Amino acid sequence: MSEPELKRTPLHAAHLAAGARMAGFAGYDMPIQYPDGVMKEHAWTRDSAGLFDVSHMGQAWLTGEGWAGAFEAVVPGDFAALKPGRQKYSVLLNDAGGILDDLMAARPDDRGLFLVVNGACKDDDFRFLEARLPSGVKLERLDDRALLALQGPQAAAVLAAHVPGAADLAFMDSAALAGFGGVDLIVSRSGYTGEDGFEISLPDSEAPRVWDLLLADARVRPIGLGARDSLRLEAGLPLCGHDVDPSVSPVEAGLAFSVSPSRRRRGDFPGAARILAELSGAPSRARIALKVLEGAPAREGAVIVDAAGAEVGVVTSGGFSPTLGHPIAIGFAPPALCAPGQRLGVVVRGRTWPVETTDLPFVPHRYVRRP
Repeated sequence: MSEPELKRTPLHAAHLAAGARMAGFAGYDMPIQYPDGVMKEHAWTRDSAGLFDVSHMGQAWLTGEGWAGAFEAVVPGDFAALKPGRQKYSVLLNDAGGILDDLMAARPDDRGLFLVVNGACKDDDFRFLEARLPSGVKLERLDDRALLALQGPQAAAVLAAHVPGAADLAFMDSAALAGFGGVDLIVSRSGYTGEDGFEISLPDSEAPRVWDLLLADARVRPIGLGARDSLRLEAGLPLCGHDVDPSVSPVEAGLAFSVSPSRRRRGDFPGAARILAELSGAPSRARIALKVLEGAPAREGAVIVDAAGAEVGVVTSGGFSPTLGHPIAIGFAPPALCAPGQRLGVVVRGRTWPVETTDLPFVPHRYVRRP
């Protein structure tokens, strides 16, 4: 059987014109890197402003009376209390308390809940949600909208020139705004790099023009998915399908903050028995952060061993950290081994290399929070 044809975002031609190296990702032909290369793109985002095409992500509105209750039936957060203008990170749970996907849910205005889910999971996510919606609640997919991420310390200054009100947002604020000459936008001050920045939802038809307008600013360069991955790894942010999957609970994944106190008291979310037991005791495994002291980067699937050489865990994401100048990795291991400052090992190409456990994030976040 032939491979299914890769989909294209509205910016596909722009990526090719910019000399991007393209590859399949989440069913789309996506830019992995541009001629500058991953290391320079990573550094540019840390120092100035990087522009990412993340239009492969899934966008949707959840509307109708009772949308909050419908959404809370499949996530562990308190969304009935989410105020207009705010956004929350959450996880979509199966009945066993495992993570089907992680997502952002916002109230940019009074229409309902605006959802952004991972591209590889979006079709399954939306089917999962629709199958559980009560009468009167509707999921409206926004397949005609693109999504851009502008990330880095200059992002706010760049966007302020085009979108009045964007710079007034703080971390995890969300708003329906007009910009770039009257384009209908949904803007959140968030992103997946650990840097300050924004995610900008806009009509497909406007995406190429807005992309070019932003790149006309000398502070902005296009950044591919290679640098996006190295940035999110330094920020200690999980990658769905790798660091989280349907077998992993929010507690095991280090995402216990996504389980709101009110939901913990009520215990009315999927997998509550498992998750509450892990919160009150200790899960059998926990997320571990590793600084690789010698050798090549430990990639996904590398075995973690203790001082005696016994297998104790596995790496789920790993690579070279351009900011720190050495390899880093995250994975799972028994909680007792995850405390910072412990010496363990990782097996790469049949050889064991020394690693040291550390705190997350590897590189401090630089979100702009409200005083």
